[in-house]
Amino acid sequence: MPPVEAASGRSVAVRDWKPVVGVLAVLAIVIGFVVAANQLTKPKPLDPVASASATDSTALPTASSAPTPTVTPSLLAGCTPVPAGPTAPKRMTTKPDLEGARGRTFIATLTTNCGPVTVELDGAKAPATVSSFLLLAKESYWAGTTCHRLTIEGIWVLQCGDPTGTGSGPGPGYHFGIENAPADGIYPRGTIAMARTSDPDSNTDQFFIVYKDTTLPTQGGGYTIFGKVTGGMEIIDKIAAAGVLPSDGMTPLAPIGFVSVSVQPKA
Repeated sequence: MPPVEAASGRSVAVRDWKPVVGVLAVLAIVIGFVVAANQLTKPKPLDPVASASATDSTALPTASSAPTPTVTPSLLAGCTPVPAGPTAPKRMTTKPDLEGARGRTFIATLTTNCGPVTVELDGAKAPATVSSFLLLAKESYWAGTTCHRLTIEGIWVLQCGDPTGTGSGPGPGYHFGIENAPADGIYPRGTIAMARTSDPDSNTDQFFIVYKDTTLPTQGGGYTIFGKVTGGMEIIDKIAAAGVLPSDGMTPLAPIGFVSVSVQPKA
């Protein structure tokens, strides 16, 4: 049988290849359409300026070629550098004299690197807090301490008192509870109050000065008001006006801290 097919087969062979050629032509057309479609839907390359390496200054827009300026703390006119404090916070070996402060009024002088701030301390409304303040002032606990936190939106306070200058120091070795916290959560300008954690018994060494009327949460007991500024608020105002470091949104851009803190009974 194979020789018969071969002998009679030239015309047969031609007829058999026609369908094959037709199929190949259809496949070629389909492949052509696929290639064309891929070229049309293929993502375009990124703009050379946007995709170029940042090390190639010629490939970057002029506005982006300048480095972002770094903002650093800067002393205000009339201020001196904050003196260096102790290498480690002092730990008190004695407890505050609660009875020595109870019912009495004191005048504290916070001598800052920008001038003195005077504060009247209320031992009648906050005896535990005032007795602690008296002890820490007597022991020069805050000498060389930098105020570490300034808030400029929503609440308006300057927070100080941590010898480490970070707000996360270990404290003086004791703690006490909340006193004289306003039920309405309103802290008028000039108020001096205690900072604490969520624990109501975590008052220790950190305090804040309110430079603009502020409302704080009352949940958890609020914050102890133990005095008011009677002089030097203009110093706090100019520190607040200078703003904060953009890098953390917290550190005062104009450094302020304590050269010394002294307390005397009010005459």
